Amino acid sequence: MIDDFLTGDLSDVEEAIRKAAATEITPRFRQLAAHEIVEKSGPHDLVTIADRSAEEHLTASLTALLPGSVVVGEEAVHADPSVYEALRGDAPVWIVDPVDGTRQFVQGEPGFCTLVALALHGEVLASWTYAPVLEELAVAVRGGGARLNGAPIRAGSPTPGAVLEVAMSHPDYTTPDQKRSLLGLAVPGVHARPCGSAGLEYLDVARGDLDAVAFSWEQAWDHAAGLLLVEEAGGTHVTLAGEPFRIVGGNVLPFTAARDEATAHRIRELLS
Repeated sequence: MIDDFLTGDLSDVEEAIRKAAATEITPRFRQLAAHEIVEKSGPHDLVTIADRSAEEHLTASLTALLPGSVVVGEEAVHADPSVYEALRGDAPVWIVDPVDGTRQFVQGEPGFCTLVALALHGEVLASWTYAPVLEELAVAVRGGGARLNGAPIRAGSPTPGAVLEVAMSHPDYTTPDQKRSLLGLAVPGVHARPCGSAGLEYLDVARGDLDAVAFSWEQAWDHAAGLLLVEEAGGTHVTLAGEPFRIVGGNVLPFTAARDEATAHRIRELLS
């Protein structure tokens, strides 16, 4: 069933994502009232009415496109952590981050996106990264390459000898040990900065505008879409244990995704 779906016309998925953004997200951009913004675990972990409404919209539209599928969404898991276990089940799973970069969205900055990935048995098979204000839509299908606004993209390799540009987990999100590890990327030959929207950082790696990303958390909705995008653009990812990142969890953190294998292993060595 899922094979037929993936080899068919996926434009309905793109349309569902665009419609959810146009209905629930962009009308609220720079229009949020104070009561429509709520802190979850702290001031850097926000949720808005746009996040919740868009996830509800996508849950209905995506499951209708693929009968028998389920949704693991950031806000649904926040309300009921057991929802996350669907990633290990037998049903196809839509992994949804309705507004990735909520902090940027709240601040009225355009650097946010909607992330959707389709997975089965813990393997990501397709992904969509949609930045409505930036008018960018990146799509990846396992074995089928990566495209941005319909054009193929490749990560390529960094210029030999050039300073590596790396986006890293924001220090406020990390434990003290992780903070020291990630800030340790500030070494000769590496320029590290705090990351913004995870999905857009992955997109920059996939198109060769950023050399690597390094993260210290493993929630699937932040990483599933972007990791497949990087893979299909020719990049790779590796955890501190030297293994590929797994969306079902159990990873040794932090981990990195990079334009090529050599860069990934260099960043991993610095993280360790």
